[in-house]
Amino acid sequence: MHFASVRIITDDVDRLVEFYEKVMGVSAERPAPVFAEFVVPSCTLAIGHSQTVQLFGAGSAVAANNHTVILEFRVHDVDAEYERLKPFVEEWVKEPTTMPWGNRSVLFRDPDGNLVNLFAPVTEEAIKRFSGRH
Repeated sequence: MHFASVRIITDDVDRLVEFYEKVMGVSAERPAPVFAEFVVPSCTLAIGHSQTVQLFGAGSAVAANNHTVILEFRVHDVDAEYERLKPFVEEWVKEPTTMPWGNRSVLFRDPDGNLVNLFAPVTEEAIKRFSGRH
């Protein structure tokens, strides 16, 4: 089994695509107006319009209603990313902070309220834990 992607359901695909293009620094692939994908070596982030939910089953997903999942991206420099993203992130949840498990993190919400964590392992133990991971 291969983990393929995480998909966010939204009422405004264009808005989220624009946001994540800024966050991730890559352009989305748009095979259809109701669907986009950010394909990078470590993961694929998909964005689907709420209209597509009917294909999976009525009510199976609700746009802008996530309060349990955190999208996490490992970055080189959390503080530099924080400064870079300040102009267009509207809701910061946690300014750059070193967590007890050895990662430096900054957390914010995307335009639909989904929680995003940019982190970098900074302690020797955390760096070792992530060595060899893509």
